[in-house]
Amino acid sequence: MNASLRLGWRTLRRDLRAGELRLLIVAVLLAVAALTAVGFFADRLKGGLQRDARQLMGGDAVLATDNPTPAEFVARARSLGLDSAGTYGFPTMARASDAQGGASKLVALKAVAPGYPLRGSLQVADGPDAPGQTTRDVPAPGQAWVDASLLESLGLKMGDTLLLGDAALRIARVIVLESDRGAGFMSFAPRVMLNQADVPRTGLVQPASRVSYRFAVAGAPDAVQRFNAFADATIKKGEVRGARLESFESGRPEMRQTMDRAEKFLNLVALLAALLSAVAVALAARGFAAGHLDDCAMLRVLGQSQRTIAGAYAFEFALVGLIASALGVAIGFGVHYAFVLLLAGLVESALPAPTFWPVAFGMGMGFTLLFAFGLPPVLQLAQVPPLRVIRRDVGNLKPASIAVLALGIAGFAALLVAASSDLKLGLIAVGGFAAAVAVFALLSWLAVLLLRRSVNESTAPRWLVLATRQISARPAYAVVQVSALAVGLLALILLVLLRTDLVSSWRQATPPDAPNRFVINVMPDQSEAFQKTLRDGGVRQFDWYPMIRGRLVAINDKPVTPDDYADDRAKRLVDREFNLSNSVEAPPHNIVTAGAWTPGAPGELSVEEGLADTLGLKLGDQLRFDIGGIQSDARITSLRKVDWGSLHANFFVMYTVAALAEVPVTYMGAFRAPEVKGFDNALVRAFPNVTNVDMSATIGQIQRVLDQVIRAVEFLFGFTLAAGLVVLFAAVTATREERAREFAIMRAVGAHASLLRQVQRAELAGVGLLAGFLASLVASVIGWALAHYVFDFTWTASPLVPVGGALAGAVLALAAGWWGLRDVLRRPVVDTLRRAAE
Repeated sequence: MNASLRLGWRTLRRDLRAGELRLLIVAVLLAVAALTAVGFFADRLKGGLQRDARQLMGGDAVLATDNPTPAEFVARARSLGLDSAGTYGFPTMARASDAQGGASKLVALKAVAPGYPLRGSLQVADGPDAPGQTTRDVPAPGQAWVDASLLESLGLKMGDTLLLGDAALRIARVIVLESDRGAGFMSFAPRVMLNQADVPRTGLVQPASRVSYRFAVAGAPDAVQRFNAFADATIKKGEVRGARLESFESGRPEMRQTMDRAEKFLNLVALLAALLSAVAVALAARGFAAGHLDDCAMLRVLGQSQRTIAGAYAFEFALVGLIASALGVAIGFGVHYAFVLLLAGLVESALPAPTFWPVAFGMGMGFTLLFAFGLPPVLQLAQVPPLRVIRRDVGNLKPASIAVLALGIAGFAALLVAASSDLKLGLIAVGGFAAAVAVFALLSWLAVLLLRRSVNESTAPRWLVLATRQISARPAYAVVQVSALAVGLLALILLVLLRTDLVSSWRQATPPDAPNRFVINVMPDQSEAFQKTLRDGGVRQFDWYPMIRGRLVAINDKPVTPDDYADDRAKRLVDREFNLSNSVEAPPHNIVTAGAWTPGAPGELSVEEGLADTLGLKLGDQLRFDIGGIQSDARITSLRKVDWGSLHANFFVMYTVAALAEVPVTYMGAFRAPEVKGFDNALVRAFPNVTNVDMSATIGQIQRVLDQVIRAVEFLFGFTLAAGLVVLFAAVTATREERAREFAIMRAVGAHASLLRQVQRAELAGVGLLAGFLASLVASVIGWALAHYVFDFTWTASPLVPVGGALAGAVLALAAGWWGLRDVLRRPVVDTLRRAAE
């Protein structure tokens, strides 16, 4: 064993000086750096969410409901000795008085009572530029505490009057920090905080208003646990509808949902970098082994045993894996800080320190890469016979055994699927690449056979004939080259398509003439006057529908509860109130896909097809809704396809009649606001109880969030680009010595260097064209699968992608060939003849 270690140490130093391990180290380093950069970021984000869970919730546990908190929960918390605090909130319009300019702004109103918040802290200031101070107080009756941005938007200052519905409140404090507000980007409107005693005076809470109630508790852990058990059991019994329990374990989901999407993007890029690195390691290791065959034959002549040689190379690769993985982990740790900066606003910069898990995972991935893909061909060096010293035709490398390859690939694939944090993403990426390699190998083999038969040697140019012979004389090498190049190009093309087509389709989902205003809480006696005001203001087209709050309580006379469904989305839908509507005619922006919409037919419903799939509904089913205590039964007679990205007024369920009798109803509308200064302010002044939602600001904020995610993805894309270039370089240079020998023979029989350059360029361009074309086709398929099953985007890849991919493949192959093979044609004739004779 000592002999193996000494020999391994000597060969490591020699190979490092000679640069023969450069490709291996770079490939492993790139994979580990990409994966650990995402790993460190995700690990710290998870730690931050766990650390701040109680502050984000405002208590140790929170009961969120669609209606005022049931009395039994309040009584249970009291009996357990828990502190409690109830809040509720909803979006509404705030405005300045006419004397102050009359400006209006959508705000997120929050009504609080003494004792708020139970966990976390509330910081307020005496003015926009004043320092924040922690307080345990809440706004006094008649006062409003606001975000500083609202003062600027409405042109107000401290002490001025803020109008909310029918109430006038004095602005007393500026909110600096509201710990339980949730993720900053989710609050699309400035906060207004007021005392719960002032809410009745505003007149904003109406029978069909959508108000979110939150009942927070805090206290001894065992008491909180008993409260959670009671609340969970009560909710599962179906005694309380529209209630959900948020605890330390569940936390607030808003930030996690958006960051999950960002993490999926980042994980995809890191997965592609790791997959490419595996290909690069396999190619580089085989080239490394091919270059050491003669050295090992000489070692065998000098008396070294197979065991000593195998142990030496295993030790050498272990040290290389340690060095490359450690460097990759260090680089990944530094790179993850870039994600924190690029995603500023989505995550807090003061995240906790990472755990040791990303380090262990990165080191394990580095060793797995080397030992699964790099070591099998290298260990064959121990089997080189001493006879190779005098007979160069013996002892060549053989393909690795299927068992060794299968074991290595299975372990590597399992690690990648685990690293993806999303089973679908991991399976599509890993499985897609595995299938792509098989497809590339088969199609490239067929292409080589077709090439051999299609070139007429009697009429074709000489350089083309020689290039064809070069490729067809080594079909196995050609298949390996095309497959490796195609895999590298596949990752690059896939990322380009995801970056351009997927992201663009998300951004462009909203048509340019789509509504950018939503109005809700319009009372029935205001409906005609409001529509007239819109027309007088220049709005010619608008959606106008009744909005009814109802809860699904039975299907075909069978009571329905969330426990009847295994799907999480189905549970949430059944557990909450629906926004229902009615109309004699089907909405023009909806498409009836099944059944028929019968105008004015009583007792008939039209259901959105996605909801029907989720809840297992079908034509003819009888649904019962509880609408403000009134039971309403109707039969499904049609299914509709709804484009939720259109920003029109859309509903899951619609009655096909003009009106529903004796149910509480408000009206909602959607329209595109005219480019008239003061239009929104005039609308709010005329109808102070109406909530006017400016969606253009919300859409802009969503797109800014998307821009941040894209910048982070593009930053990590550099790793994948580098890994792809390493694969291209390794694939092109894998046959460098064979090319040198063949070119030496050609030059010996009189071939000019210019002709050989043409042959080399033709061969590289042909291989690159084929690889790029194949990679583009497979990238389109994998991209569609990712768009459809993982990111939920519309796939809009251009049919010209294969053409662009083929041209890009030719250019990159030529560039890699120029860099990696330029010395082949520059060697002196005597040197090339000597090498060919060896």
